[in-house]
Amino acid sequence: MNDANMLCRQLQCGIAEKAYNPPASEEQQIRLVNGAGRCAGRVEIYYNGSWGTVCDDFWDLSDSNIICKQLACGHAINATVSAHYGEGSRQIWLDDMNCSGKESDLWACPFRGWGQHNCCSGKPAGILCSTGFPPGLRLADGGSPCAGRVEVKHQDQWGTVCDDEWDTEDAGVVCKQLGCGSAVSAPGLAQFGEGSGPILLDEVACDGTESALWHCGNEGWGESDCNHAEDAGVTCSGHIKPRLVGGHSGCSGRVEIRDGETWTTVCDAHFDLKAANVICNELQCGTALSILGGAHFREGHGPIWTEAFQCVGNESHHAFCPRISNISQTCSHANDAGAICSGHTGLRLVNGSTTCSGRVEIQVLGAWGTLCDSRWDLPDANVLCRQLDCGFAISAPGGGYFGRGTVSVRTDTFHCKGTESHLGYCPVTALGASQCSHDNDASVVCSGHSESLRLLNGESRCDGRVEISLHGVWGRVLDDQWDMNDASVVCRQLWCGVAEKAYNPPKSERGTGPVGLRRVQCAGNETRLTLCDNSTSETAQAGIAEDLGSIPAGSRQIRLVNGAGRCAGRVEIYYNGSWGTVCDDFWDLLDSNVVCKQLGCGHAISATVSAHYGEGSGQIWLDDVNCSGNESDLWSCPSRGWGQHNCRHKEDAGVLCSEFTDLRLVSDSDCAGRLEVFYNGTWGSVCSNGMSEVTATIVCKQLNCGDGGYIAEVSEYGKGPTWLDHVRCSEQHSSFWQCPSVPWNPKSCDNREEETHISCTDQEKLRVVGGENRCLGRVEVWYRGSWGTVCDDSWDMADAKVVCKQLGCGSAVSAPREAEFGEGTGPIWVEMLNCRGTESSLWDCPAKPWGESNCGHKEDAAVNCSGVTERTDSPNTPAPPRRPPTDSGRVTVPVVVCIILGALLCLVLIILGAQVRSARAQRRGSRRPLDPFSEAVYEEIDYNLMREKQEMFSRSVSYSDDSVAKLQYYTGDSEGENDPGSEQEGASRRGSQLGYDNVEEPALNDVPQTPDGRDAPALPGDVTGDGYDDAREVSDPEGDPALGQNDEEGTGVNDRNRDSQTGGSWHSLRSEVVSGMDRETRFPLPGDTGYDDVEHGDSGGSISEQFDWKK
Repeated sequence: MNDANMLCRQLQCGIAEKAYNPPASEEQQIRLVNGAGRCAGRVEIYYNGSWGTVCDDFWDLSDSNIICKQLACGHAINATVSAHYGEGSRQIWLDDMNCSGKESDLWACPFRGWGQHNCCSGKPAGILCSTGFPPGLRLADGGSPCAGRVEVKHQDQWGTVCDDEWDTEDAGVVCKQLGCGSAVSAPGLAQFGEGSGPILLDEVACDGTESALWHCGNEGWGESDCNHAEDAGVTCSGHIKPRLVGGHSGCSGRVEIRDGETWTTVCDAHFDLKAANVICNELQCGTALSILGGAHFREGHGPIWTEAFQCVGNESHHAFCPRISNISQTCSHANDAGAICSGHTGLRLVNGSTTCSGRVEIQVLGAWGTLCDSRWDLPDANVLCRQLDCGFAISAPGGGYFGRGTVSVRTDTFHCKGTESHLGYCPVTALGASQCSHDNDASVVCSGHSESLRLLNGESRCDGRVEISLHGVWGRVLDDQWDMNDASVVCRQLWCGVAEKAYNPPKSERGTGPVGLRRVQCAGNETRLTLCDNSTSETAQAGIAEDLGSIPAGSRQIRLVNGAGRCAGRVEIYYNGSWGTVCDDFWDLLDSNVVCKQLGCGHAISATVSAHYGEGSGQIWLDDVNCSGNESDLWSCPSRGWGQHNCRHKEDAGVLCSEFTDLRLVSDSDCAGRLEVFYNGTWGSVCSNGMSEVTATIVCKQLNCGDGGYIAEVSEYGKGPTWLDHVRCSEQHSSFWQCPSVPWNPKSCDNREEETHISCTDQEKLRVVGGENRCLGRVEVWYRGSWGTVCDDSWDMADAKVVCKQLGCGSAVSAPREAEFGEGTGPIWVEMLNCRGTESSLWDCPAKPWGESNCGHKEDAAVNCSGVTERTDSPNTPAPPRRPPTDSGRVTVPVVVCIILGALLCLVLIILGAQVRSARAQRRGSRRPLDPFSEAVYEEIDYNLMREKQEMFSRSVSYSDDSVAKLQYYTGDSEGENDPGSEQEGASRRGSQLGYDNVEEPALNDVPQTPDGRDAPALPGDVTGDGYDDAREVSDPEGDPALGQNDEEGTGVNDRNRDSQTGGSWHSLRSEVVSGMDRETRFPLPGDTGYDDVEHGDSGGSISEQFDWKK
């Protein structure tokens, strides 16, 4: 300052206020021009006495970051190209920039040289820095900074913009001002929700050249006659929005980024935990627990995101993360990245005597809440204790054990196995949960210290490989003579009950880390493993002794497998270190009730037999189970004993519980109609009170009907119960079952007008591209959020006819193949289409499961339609040009002659067939008086079976017409299946085993299916392996004389039934009208495959046995 003061005095300028050093080179300066502030705009450099631009060749975020840092503008959010902020001067100073990110200024980076370039003036580079957003403009509630409701700030108050005269020119100025690219759409009518505060701008009229929205023509600040229902919105090309797909909640799954109108996946090589943290925070899902690569949540479809995120981790939105472009793209969908978020932002134990005990309270979206004890169990508590570094759960008391809470009671139900490291890994449901008061607040008492002993790689915390923590380091326990005394100490120390098994794990499950203990010798009464005789000082090489495993009695578990949800499926029990099944001998509703109660799935609706949910593998642990219904778990019921049985896996037992739920839309289309849920064995409606539009989107995604939908007007009322009301779904939910609602109630709606009807907007979207008009070209379909092609395998005129009809393009002229109109991009959605030509939609045609194709785009199918349609906008519109007719389309004289001769030949054959049939009838008539008794026998059997069927029906649970509408069944079986053999087999279940073999039915794995799988002949709860239940053979009549009567005729009937079964056809029940017993006998129960076993079950057994009808 002394030097500065002297200079100021010499220049007669008074006193010096500041002394500073000028830039290193006065000839080199930098600025951002034509943006919304000093931290956004076109890059310009002052050099050699004039300002010039920077060419956008190889321009990326690394280069942009240098400028933002140089100008003290934070970090770069976007590196713009192609004169995003205008062209600027003709002078171009820099080209081919290649900054590393460590340089102090831009001209310190490698480049061609001052003034050396090969660009034109239309390619100047620009940037948007993190502090460069204009202070008076923002987009709200659109999911990213580049989409949402337009809000402007005037005189320190935020307000909205009216949509009067609002168009893409106005939206373009907003996008340019925000550095968000160009305008994609300019929606009005408060599409992004109604704002608050004043409406500050109205009648906005931009020409597109303005640098700020308020520079456009308007009525003046605050001058408006609008209301917030007219708030204007914008979606810019820079709008990118994340989501997590395929996980157990909206807070876990495959990472997908919305780029414009397309969802893209992210390569796991370009995604890290910092980027996952930003996305979890943006989705209001807490923090990132883990990232998973290798398509852990299944492979996605469509394009792959082409940039790598370089997040710091504290950004509020991933659009603010720097991104690296021009990355080498070697990823496929096998490398899709996934993430698991915590799902909540806070967790605490309140009012306990220690930090590891108390009332459980959880924070979601900023609000704290308690949990209900009826939906909280020891496995959940174990996960919570581990998450809080409090050891394991000693108990999970309810009843407000640690006092009544004062915050709201959450309806979340956690479904933890107990082995998870965090509650965020556990599935959660909330729909229909019963009300709970603070008298029932859930609590937990943890062991209070970090675990010093643990069991790994088991099915619960109480079984697996033994590891011990010594001096803060986990190590293995090795011993060649590990026995039950040693295992008993482990189980006692872990509070896991009595030891069931001590074993050495197989090589594949052995550890590789340090060794904690060797040669452990316990007496069996020690309280801790370290009190047993052992060695910790030997340095013998690890691997000389064996790793140890322990299985306490507390490790027994039960699950339902291969059903459509956790409350339906094949019964499996975890015992002695492995999963096994239960034999169906004497299996009934009392046994099934114990299973449902044990799993928290209500009561049993059906007890299924004969491997209804597919055959299991491994051990058959239980047989001849005989529960009273009061037992707390299945293994407490009388049975033959563990592993004692005389069964095969064809006899695996299954269960359908009342808490099993399913979802559908009821109408002529699977993707539109009345919303119904399956609960307690019956389909019922959902009321629309308080329901948001996001609910429709969630339902459509869950039903594989696209990524969008809306709540439609009521078109047809239901007849069953109205199960739910006040369903409150949000963006955080990924399935309908996670949405909170009022409790299940069969009379939830005040009237039928409140029923919910939903229409999915992405349903059955079809287009033809690459030709001269919309009726000529390559066929593309919209599925799972992206456009894809159709493979030409089996592609023919019948398929083309359906496409032309669906597009309103008249009839099919030809069905070109082999990518005649060019190869498409993206997935190949459909293969092996087999349309009849009468379908109204391509989605109604049989095909391989959608998305499962081994074709290449060189096999893309196409159509050439006539273009003549009743839907033509104007009768004067000429039909699109047709392709030149081919010889195959001409009807020649030889063809006519062949047709006439063929018709005459058919007539002769018909006459001969009629004569042969008449002769056979006469012969049968001449023989009939010789054997009148045989006919009477068959009539009697038929009568008895029908009477038995009616008696069964009268004892069974009612299953209403509404509960089976739209479900599929299989035709081809005849009443001839009711032969004496089935009665005999039914008796075998109640008496001694006759040693019948089961007959393997042919699999139906290749049966064509529609995209959503709804053409499969299964009801709610079914996910079967081959679509058939097993039929037992009628035993050899020589071995059992009782079965010898009419064996020839009975066998013939069975053979004919089997032939007709394999040659039958699928039918939809959308418009089927069946009355009386005929209708009832056609409909299988929930969880039924549509194929009944020939055997009869115990008369007091399951409902599925009582309804063992023949279709």
